[in-house]
Order: sequence, then C-alpha cells, then structure tokens
Amino acid sequence: MAQYFEAHPDNPQPRLLKQAAGLLAGGGLLAVPTDSSYALVCQLDDKQAVDRLRRVRQIDEKHHLTLLCRDLSELASYAHVDNRQYRLLKLATPGPYTFILDATKEVPRRVSHPQRKTIGLRVPDRKGLQMLLELHGAPLLATTLIPAGETDPLNDPHDIRERYERLVDGIVDAGACPLEPTTVLDLTPMGTGGEPVVVREGRGSLQALGL
Repeated sequence: MAQYFEAHPDNPQPRLLKQAAGLLAGGGLLAVPTDSSYALVCQLDDKQAVDRLRRVRQIDEKHHLTLLCRDLSELASYAHVDNRQYRLLKLATPGPYTFILDATKEVPRRVSHPQRKTIGLRVPDRKGLQMLLELHGAPLLATTLIPAGETDPLNDPHDIRERYERLVDGIVDAGACPLEPTTVLDLTPMGTGGEPVVVREGRGSLQALGL
C-alpha cells in the first residue's frame, strides 16, 4: 500500500519530502507532480526499480524515459552538450521542456534509447519536485503517468491513489498540475550543425526560444 503525502503546492513540508526521498533511496516507485502533469519516478541506477516503472506504465525499452535534473550543470553530466545546445537549454530551463540529447556514459545503457543512445532530459519548474531532487541528491528517472490504453495523463491525486496505491510505494499529493505535456525538442541535430527538431509542441513556448 502506497504512502500518501499531502504536500502544500507552494510551500511543501520538508519532512514529508524527506520521507518520500527515503522511499526512492530504498528502490521505491513514486507518483509525483511536475510542472506539466503527474509522473512516475524512480532512481536512475536501480535496475529493479526501472523495470518496475516500465511494467507499471506498460512501456517497452524503445519508449524514451526522461531524466529530471536539478539544474543545467547536472544535466550536462548525463548528456553531451555543445555551446549552441547550451545556449538554448539556458533559455528554456527550468521549465516545461524535454530535450533529447546524446547520452553520456553516466546514463546506464538500459535506460537510454537502444538504437540512438539518446536520453530525454528536463529541469522542472516546480518547487516540491525541486526539493525532492535536492533531497535525493541525483536525477530521477521519470515517465508521464498515463494509464495503459489511455492517452491523457492522470491529474487528480485521489484518482491516482485509487488506481495505483497497490502499484507504487508513494504518492505526493500537491494538488492538480497544469495537465499539458512538455514541449519536446530533439537537440541532437545541433551537434552536427543542424537545427532543433520539434517532436511535440506542448506547454513550453517555442516563441520564447526563438523557434
């Protein structure tokens, strides 16, 4: 049965997030709010937790998972970033954008895309999630919480509790999320002089990035 943490959306209680971080450190799977929608998260380097995340979400290894990072310096440890890419990342973070970049050796092969060796990365703009990342001390592997066979992510924490309390170890309830997916940009073409490719237009403004 999942632990349920009712956190204030603007001023989350540190003691609750410490308990949630403790679950993650023990290999737990959590449902957490982001600046776009609720997501499932786990430790990056815990194979059992990652396998479980894929099973609960019912996705295969070709589905791009995302690394949630605290800031750009942490992001750069897990992806190859050149000067052009960095300037764009600086404009967009923190915020509701996901970037596809070439993964470094810090990313376990089992969580990068099997053919392309790429990884999705983002720096979320949500206080509670930033605090959780700080307490955890490392990026978290994430996927949007969309039930199998459905197209829309779950946004009501009580609904999440009803449907997932036997499948996850913890649920952080910080109220509703904006319920609009991140804008996804593939930055890998920039590494060879090309331009970023818009994979999905979502909550993140393309105009704000000059795209």
